[in-house]
Amino acid sequence: MQQESDRNEQGYSSSPPSSNKQDSSDDTKKNHRREKNRIAAQKSRQRQTEKADSLHIESENLERLNSALRGEISGLREELKYLTCVLSTHQPVCVLGPTKPQAILPHVGSTRYQH
Repeated sequence: MQQESDRNEQGYSSSPPSSNKQDSSDDTKKNHRREKNRIAAQKSRQRQTEKADSLHIESENLERLNSALRGEISGLREELKYLTCVLSTHQPVCVLGPTKPQAILPHVGSTRYQH
């Protein structure tokens, strides 16, 4: 029985020479494919990181712009209050009489009231 076992082990250990060459070639191809896949995955992760960084920067820029626009809106509201007050105090003493709203056009070169 021991001899039969030895024969089986010998049968498994010996393989045709062309099979070893093919196995080696298959291993090389497999390793090459794995390396290419690893590089592709690394590039994909890098692109994903760059995209996330870009979106983060864009988000910060938009938040700054939003804040600036909110400040401008606040300033314009203050200017509206001031001009409304000036108009209401001027109307009773105006010698020109009432004007039509569509006749009042903004002056292009006017400066805004600043506190």
